[in-house]
Amino acid sequence: MRRRTKAPVAPLPQRDGIDPVRVRLPEDPDGAWVTVGDHLRARFGGAVGVVRVEEMLAGGRFVGTDGPLDGEEPYAAGLRLWFHRDFPAEERVPFEIEVVHRDERILVVDKPHFLATMPRGRHVTETALARLRRELGLPALQPAHRLDRLTAGLVLFIVRPEDRGAYQTLFRDRSVGKEYEAVAPYDPAVALPVTVRSRIVKERGVMAAREEPGEPNAESRIELVEHREGLGRYRLLPATGRTHQLRVHMNALGLPILHDPVYPVVREDGPEDFARPLQLLARTLEFTDPFSSTPLRFESRLRLSGLG
Repeated sequence: MRRRTKAPVAPLPQRDGIDPVRVRLPEDPDGAWVTVGDHLRARFGGAVGVVRVEEMLAGGRFVGTDGPLDGEEPYAAGLRLWFHRDFPAEERVPFEIEVVHRDERILVVDKPHFLATMPRGRHVTETALARLRRELGLPALQPAHRLDRLTAGLVLFIVRPEDRGAYQTLFRDRSVGKEYEAVAPYDPAVALPVTVRSRIVKERGVMAAREEPGEPNAESRIELVEHREGLGRYRLLPATGRTHQLRVHMNALGLPILHDPVYPVVREDGPEDFARPLQLLARTLEFTDPFSSTPLRFESRLRLSGLG
């Protein structure tokens, strides 16, 4: 069995808590690229423009193991290089991350509404991962799972890369107990508690997930905790982890979560309304630590505002 070669350490430090992009030059059987610069212009010119690639080369932004590249180096398949992409301008999410637990292996935090867990799309430096790396001085920090950007609550991060796989396996094997809380309309005609099972499909580039006929791939238990003035507080217990699962299932019951910008109707894109956060909270995480075999339970210190 061929053993995978360990990638070299990046010669560039993180910037704003973000790792540099790593590039490995592919095979070029047709000899399309004479120089490294030829390949970089072809590879990234469509995304940022050839002129911008030239500026980055001139500025020493592309770095190999022996230092900056000017693009005139002969093309060599397998060559590794790194660079920092230009970060988009991002509005700061005006809420802080609270540390719930920290030890030598794990970090459990309360992620606020509107803050993405990790870089994706237009959210890069304004993410929980980038903020925590910067603020706590933990450059190797990685999430063990992902919490939707609009959802607040508990997220588990791993301090050391060599420990990450063991904790991710807990989530993969559904060995983590998760409890959510939501505020949504109260309807006495909806019989609760209920276990909802359906097939949820989420297409890349489409804002809303949808339910369709077929073998169920998503399961959620919905319980009513209290209600007053037309609103209810619900306990949500997902058995699976499909994208937007709880929001889809609550909407399917005719109980869309308060301030949801996607269900039942996708709102037009625009500035964030930080005064109207989605009323969904990841309230508890419970699992047995894979290293110490200690049962652990964490509870969010955040509170939803929708029911007062």
